[in-house]
This record gives sequence, structure tokens and C-alpha cells, in this order.
Amino acid sequence: MSVLFGVLGFVVGFLISFIVFKKRIQSLSKEIEKEKMLELKESFEKERKEIEEELKKQRKDLLIQQEKITKRFEILDEKEKEIEKSMRELNAKEKSLLRKENELNSLKMELEKKREDYMKLLERVAGMNMEEARNSLLKEVEEKMKDKINEYIMKIEEDAKVKAEEKAKEIIATSIYRIAGDFVSEITTVQVSLPSEDMKGRIIGREGRNIRAFEAATGVEVIVDDTPGVITLSSFDGVRREIARVALEKLIADGRINPARIEEVVEKVKKEVEENIFKEGERVAYDMGIQKLHPELKKLIGRLKFRYSYGQNVLNHSIEVARVAGAIADELGVDSRIAKRAALLHDIGKGVDESVEGAHAEVGANIAKKYGESEVIVHAILSHHEDVPFKTVFDYIVSAADAISASRPGARFESVEKYIERIEKIEEIASSFHGVEKAFALSAGRELRVLVNHEAVSDEETGVLAREIARRIENEVSYPGIVKVVVIRELRKEEVAK
Repeated sequence: MSVLFGVLGFVVGFLISFIVFKKRIQSLSKEIEKEKMLELKESFEKERKEIEEELKKQRKDLLIQQEKITKRFEILDEKEKEIEKSMRELNAKEKSLLRKENELNSLKMELEKKREDYMKLLERVAGMNMEEARNSLLKEVEEKMKDKINEYIMKIEEDAKVKAEEKAKEIIATSIYRIAGDFVSEITTVQVSLPSEDMKGRIIGREGRNIRAFEAATGVEVIVDDTPGVITLSSFDGVRREIARVALEKLIADGRINPARIEEVVEKVKKEVEENIFKEGERVAYDMGIQKLHPELKKLIGRLKFRYSYGQNVLNHSIEVARVAGAIADELGVDSRIAKRAALLHDIGKGVDESVEGAHAEVGANIAKKYGESEVIVHAILSHHEDVPFKTVFDYIVSAADAISASRPGARFESVEKYIERIEKIEEIASSFHGVEKAFALSAGRELRVLVNHEAVSDEETGVLAREIARRIENEVSYPGIVKVVVIRELRKEEVAK
């Protein structure tokens, strides 16, 4: 009996334990299921946010692409409208030409018919045919015009003699010019050495793009000839020539030669050359013992290194005049520092930009006054060519020293000064027209290249502008031979790739 109760107790205990264990298992299952649901929910939220971010980025990219496409379509529409407009204008011109041609042909036929009618009427009235009438008329005219014909022949002979004399003078002048060529080339050209002959082709570029970009950026003519291993740069402006020389050497060393790179290098070199010009002026002022000189005056002194007057370097001339003036002042017992200062600055007007108008003595005096120089210095500059009366002893000293330096044997020759004046006048005339941005005289003044603003001057107006510039040059400038005027209108459009 006790055994039975023991077995029953075991069974009951087992059942109770089983029920408790089952409930525990069910509770654990629910907790695990709840945790998994939370994990799945978090993972879903994370993936949803990532997908939303990716969609947002793609929408933004699509908007950017859509804007680019819209902009390109707008550009294409504009070009299509321009082409349609050009085609309409071309068709209208073609129709007009055809109409005029038809009118001309009709008029020609009508005139021919009238001529035949008049000839028949004339033959009938005169009682002779056309050949007989022609011979009779020629004989009568010959008798009446014999004296005038002789007079005309004599005039032709006289004109021929005058022209022969003028041609002889021209030949002599040309010969003298050729003999003087060595002197001119020393101050108007500079040669740049090349590592190889292949470099010439790279400098010229495809269809001449590089050489045109270089000439436009520097205002210097690039001469590529058969001379091995060198390229010649030609310009009457020494600063332009120096900028071109340094820029070309940098481009050759770098190896990257294209229009964009050319513009970048030329701009950098311009800044470098301006810095060197200032340093040169500062060095000259220090060497001459001149103190408290305005920085702008130092810069103008440096620019004189690249200026020539009658073949004489203006900076060397100014230094020479300053030394002579100082020596004269010492002999006279006056302040040599004032004499040297005035003498060094006497040609400062030649260092200014060509856009400043006026005689160099007057321009130099105004600049000296503007930058704080004394009245004594200013008047010495103004009067050194005796255009105004002398006031002080320093006026006499500077004028005398200038004459001594200029009259030194071999110091000057006249042709260069006239050449520079002519070039400057030609460029000045071109720059005075509306829409002209830059004007460069090339080939010793035989060619003028004019760069115009494409917004101010249309394609049709470029021809008119070229003719107007040529007419003004004919009327206002004396020059040998011809001057070819080339007007360049360049249209640039830029787009940024994002």
C-alpha cells in the first residue's frame, strides 16, 4: 500500500514538474520570439533608411542631369535658331541676287536692241555704213586732237621722269634701310633657342592655333623660318618682347603647349616681369644714390630698360645723363644730388603706357609732380627739350647733359624713333574705334591685327571696321608700302562639367 502511494506520489510529482517545465518552455519561446521580432524590426528600419538615402541621392543626381540636359537643349535650340536665321538671310540674299540678275539681263537685252536700232537709223541718215562712219570720225578727231595728243605725251614723259627719280630715291632708301637692319634687329627682335626642330611644330599648333593664341596674348609677332634651332620674337615694345621671351622659354621647358596653357603662363610671366622691372628701378636708384623715390617712379625707371629712343636704350641714356649732370653740378658748386635726381627722371615720360597722350617731357613732369617730386625737379623734366623757358640752374644742367649723351658718336640713329612713332600711331588709331579691345602692329608695321569684342561688333561690321581703320591710317599716317588691316572677332562660350 505504501508502495502504491509512493508510486502515485512520484507520478503526480512528475506530472506537476512536467507542467511547470512546459510552461517555462512556452514562456522562453515567447521571449525569444519577441527578441527576434525586435531585431527584425530594427534591421528593417535600417535597410529602409539606407534605401531612402540611396533614392534621395539618385533623385538629386537625376535632377542635376536633367538640368544639364535642359541647358544643352537650350543651347542647341539657340544654335538651331541662329542657323535658321542665317539660312533665311542667305535665301533672301540669293533671291535678291537672282532678281537683280534677271533685271540686269533684261536691261542688257533692251540696251542691245536700242543700240542696233540707233545704228540702223544712223546709217540710214548718214548714207554710209558703220565702218565708213568710224573711219571718218577717227580722221576728224585725229586732226582736231593732234596738239592735245602731243601735249599729253609730253606730260606722260615728264611724269615718267618724276616717278623715275622717286623710284631711285626709294631704292636708295631701301638699301640704306637694309644696311641699318642689323642695328634695328638688336632692339626689336629676340631669338629663343629650341631643344629640337620638332618643337617648332608644337609651338605653331594644329592649324596655327597655338601661335595665334601666343601672338594675341603677348602682342608680339612670332617668326618661324628656316633658321635651325631658334624662333624669333619681334615687337617694337621691349616689355612685350621680354614677356613673350620668358613665357615661350617656360612653355618649351614645361612641354605643355596649348591655347589655355599659353594664356595661363603669359599672365604669370607678366606679373614676374613687372616685379623684375620694379627691382631694376630700385637697383638703379640705389646705385645712383637717389633716396626716398616713390615706388611708381622706380617702376617707370625699370620700364625704361625696354624703351629705345633713336636706337639708344633710354635707361642707359638716363643713367649716363645723371652721371654727366652730377659732374657738371660738382664743377659749378651746386647740389649734385638734385641734378642727378632730375637727370635720371628727365625721360620718365617714355616709360608710361602708350595710352597716355602728350609729349614725354610734359607727361614726365606731370608724373613727377603726382608722386611728390619738388618743383625744381618737375620743371627740369618739363624744360629739358627747351619747350618752356629755363628757371633754375638745374634746368640748364639737365638739358646740357641730355644733349651731351644724345650727341655722343654712335649713340643714336633716327630711323627707329620714326618707326616707333608710326607703329604707336597706327595702334592708337585702331584702338580709338568702338568695340576694339586690343590692336597690335606686326611685320614692322605692314600688318595691323585688331581684336574686337564679339558683343560690340558683329561679323558683318568687321569688314566695315577694317575699311574705316584703313582709311584713317591712309589719311593720318605716312608710311612706306602698304598696311594690311586684319580684324579678328572671336566668340567664346564656356560650360562647366560637374
